[in-house]
This record gives sequence, structure tokens and C-alpha cells, in this order.
Amino acid sequence: MNRNIIITGSAGNLGSAVVNKFKREGFKVIAITIPGSDQEVEEADDVYQVDVTDEQSVKDFSREYQMQYGSLECMALLVGGFAMGSIEQTSSKDMEDMFQLNFFSAFNMVKHFLPLMKKSNNGTFLFVGAKPALNHAEGKDVLAYALSKSMVMNLADFIANETADSKIRSHVFVPSIIDTPQNRASMPDSDFTNWVKPYEIAEAMHYAATNAALRNMTFKLYGGVI
Repeated sequence: MNRNIIITGSAGNLGSAVVNKFKREGFKVIAITIPGSDQEVEEADDVYQVDVTDEQSVKDFSREYQMQYGSLECMALLVGGFAMGSIEQTSSKDMEDMFQLNFFSAFNMVKHFLPLMKKSNNGTFLFVGAKPALNHAEGKDVLAYALSKSMVMNLADFIANETADSKIRSHVFVPSIIDTPQNRASMPDSDFTNWVKPYEIAEAMHYAATNAALRNMTFKLYGGVI
């Protein structure tokens, strides 16, 4: 079986690190980027522009993928976004935006690629959770973000239950603050050495994806942030 991996959000800071890691380890990398963008993913074997928040777009891509590649060993679901706001500061539109970006970007891909994994009785989903989704005290000022990430983490649990008798696995990776240029610019007085690096998350994802002894794990990648 070919070692194919689909990576959404592949042009981002984390996405680039994940693409590079899996490519170096011998995977065939199929990268997903935003439609109409000029994003480049140089290390990827193939690049598709797909709106992963739109179910029909994902459905069309899944059909094309199955005709082109046939099998799928791993899927890294890295599309996501962040928003501030407490309960009183958060509108229903804010909620919808975060749900679309963080949850439905993952759900749509799972829905239309899970049957392919079931067919081969093999495959791994890699999700990105969030620390505020686990610690509600930290989530009170990022309500929509925390709730949307909670849904992602619950989705991983539902997959684990549905595929309990198979070789399909789902893992969640929960970083604290990822060391990116954008985060450094927004928090210039922070100690960057305490932040988790994108390559560290990529290493953990590859380890989980290639270790069949690990099933349905939550990896807390907090670095030096408590």
C-alpha cells in the first residue's frame, strides 16, 4: 500500500513543518491549499485547492482523490483559526465562523474519507485541539475558539468509538502557544523558548501516525507553558 497523506492547511507554519517531516520520511504528500490563493507547498508531491469548509467541494475532491490515488494512510487536519471574545462579547456569527473554520474543516474531510479508510481497514486521522478546550478557565475569553476546538476533540472520540474494531486510529495534538512569526509579533515580550515549535508537533504527529501501538491518544504539547 502506498503511504499517502493528505495535509490540509499545508501552507501554514505548522502545515509546512508537517509536510516537510512526512515527505522526509517517505510519504507521498498531497497538500490542500485555499482556493484562489497563490500559496505554494514546495515539498508536496501534489497540491490541490479545496475549500475544506464546504462539503460539496470536499466531496468532489474525495472522488477525484480515490480515482487518482486509491488508498489513504493518514490525514492531517490542520486548517484552523483563532478569535477572542467572552460569552457576552461573542455573537452567533462569531460562533459560526469559528465552527466553520475549526470544526467543519475537519468534519467534512472525515465524513468523505472515512469510508476509504474503512474499505482498507487502515488509516490515521491527526487533529489539532487547543489548551483552552481542555481548561475552561483558559477558554472564558476565547469562547468560540474553545468551543469549536472542543468539537474537534469530541469528533476524534466519536471516530475512535465507531472504528474500535478496526485498524483506523485518531489522535489529537494539543499545543500551548506555537512559536510562529505571527505569535512572536503579537506577543513580543514573551519568552519564546517556552513555546512549542512547529517541527516538534510534526515529529509527534509522525510518531503517532507510524506507531500502530498508539490508539486514539491526546498529546499535550505545552513546551514550557503551564
